Amino acid sequence: MIRIDVDMDKCQHYGQCVFEAPEVFQLNADDKLEYVAEAPDEMLADLESAADVCPMQAILITRA
Repeated sequence: MIRIDVDMDKCQHYGQCVFEAPEVFQLNADDKLEYVAEAPDEMLADLESAADVCPMQAILITRA
């Protein structure tokens, strides 16, 4: 499993991560980021892409 952490103090809710890994990241009705804290290993490439495109570099992924 992969652990996902988003520093919500850094996150500005641009939503770029949503395009890379929509199974994990979503913008809610208030345009605020919501995400799941764990994902299967098969999603590693998408999660790395999501972390890379984050303009605030607020996403940290680690192997659980």
